[in-house]
Amino acid sequence: MTHIAWLACWASALLLAHVFVGYPLLMALWARLRPRPVARGSWLPTVSIVVAVHDGERYIRTKLANLQGLDYPPELIDIVLACDGCHDHTVAIARRSTDARLTVLDFPNRRGKAACVNDAVALTRGEVLLMTDIRQRLSPCALKELVANLADPEVGAVGGELHMENVRTGFAQGVDFYWRYEKLIRHAESTAGSMIGVTGAIYAIRRSLFKPLPPGTVLDDVLVPMRVAAQGKRVVFEPRAMAWDQPSQEPEAERRRKIRTLAGNFQLLQLAPWLLSPFRNPLWFCFMSHKVLRLMAPWLIVTLFLSTGFLFNRHPMYALAFCGLGLGAALVGAARVRPRLGTWMPARIAVAFFYLNLFAAQALLAFARNRRLHLW
Repeated sequence: MTHIAWLACWASALLLAHVFVGYPLLMALWARLRPRPVARGSWLPTVSIVVAVHDGERYIRTKLANLQGLDYPPELIDIVLACDGCHDHTVAIARRSTDARLTVLDFPNRRGKAACVNDAVALTRGEVLLMTDIRQRLSPCALKELVANLADPEVGAVGGELHMENVRTGFAQGVDFYWRYEKLIRHAESTAGSMIGVTGAIYAIRRSLFKPLPPGTVLDDVLVPMRVAAQGKRVVFEPRAMAWDQPSQEPEAERRRKIRTLAGNFQLLQLAPWLLSPFRNPLWFCFMSHKVLRLMAPWLIVTLFLSTGFLFNRHPMYALAFCGLGLGAALVGAARVRPRLGTWMPARIAVAFFYLNLFAAQALLAFARNRRLHLW
């Protein structure tokens, strides 16, 4: 029994160290030693902007005005807005727009984002597709910065940078810290070769590389770039193409969105099992390290806690690890009881880490129950 506990302890500890420390450092070192610069250029292709929305009347006016304000030749842009079973005034507001470049698709029954994106793309005429969500605001230069990367024939898709604004609570600050950490990894992946995912708020892809999404796909912002990489093209990060969003201020507000997104990772493995094959997925090591092992993290943490507890008296190192995990859990509990404590840097990082892993564990259960993940 002791041998099994020892094996479980070290295996979980090494995998967790690889996921959260080793892999980011390895990618940073790789990017530094063997960078692959992008041959950016002044390219101005025709662009089709695709926006899928469900009940977005709060954002539609602002979003259309934002897209109309992009610093890009207006005659080279068309916009397709796909309304997925909207029961509010989204469609009516959009159709009052005087922008002749706008096409509004009204689907009365909800089918999910993937179906709407497929139908919208089928109507596009641009050489480049700009994918964006209804809620986020784009910087005026965002589109021009994205397509500058596509001037490089080796680049097939490019993702922008999502910034959080109005970060008020300790939980929101923790989520913002985690997102900054995630962007550092993506930047290193891009510099070394290719990212394995983009932010759905802002990314561009060559129209010729887009393939219709499987029905019900949740994570188009992972499947689309992985398909681009499988076709031999790079997926890169452009920090000058910016989008802004509002973070959830409390865990409950973040819970539903995050569980759906994380459950989408399990769905992705079901829809595209080739991603797990090192012979078919050119980014296999990065995908396994960045995505798959992240999904295993909650269970690895539990394994580490139980195994170090069992080995507590065998060596001070196990006792120290067990107490460290317990202290982290206590810090999360204290931050819940005393919200002011949650603004302290170690506490807000611990709280964000705890909830993101809790949501990952719950996501597996949500996926197993198959609760119509594609309906947002």
